Amino acid sequence: MQLFMPVFIAVVIIFGAVKRVPLFDAFTCGAKEGIRTLLSIAPTLVGLITAVEMLKASGATELLCSAIKPLAAALGFPEEIVPMVLLRPVSGGGSTALLTGIYRDCGADSFAGRVASVLAGSTETTFYAIAVYFGSVKIKKIRHTLAAGLAADLTAAVMAVVTVRILFNS
Repeated sequence: MQLFMPVFIAVVIIFGAVKRVPLFDAFTCGAKEGIRTLLSIAPTLVGLITAVEMLKASGATELLCSAIKPLAAALGFPEEIVPMVLLRPVSGGGSTALLTGIYRDCGADSFAGRVASVLAGSTETTFYAIAVYFGSVKIKKIRHTLAAGLAADLTAAVMAVVTVRILFNS
């Protein structure tokens, strides 16, 4: 496994030499394009990260979680996954931290751990994806994308609970 990257780089160099591609020029052209893309999406990402941190610092996420937990429990959702359901569309890293916390507190093979695992594998960081993909091509009006993405995330949360109940008789 340690040799994968060196072998891959060697294959690319050999293939480029055989095809007579000016490799250094192609590399620098790609690097310039990557920097242009980074500069075009950076303001959107800075805004998104700032909004997420302000939301966390204000305590709004904890307030929203405490309001939703009774409803979630009544619907059969493990209350431990509510913060993850709310954070997953916004922050992949934050939701992964919550996932490891669920594993630590409840166990990976617990109902909450299994539901959280399915949820982590079946949802997307919707706000991040919209910010990056739409921002990189300078689309300002997202139309129905956000509503569709959040509906998909909610559907994934419901189906995660249903699937774990069916597969594990929980």
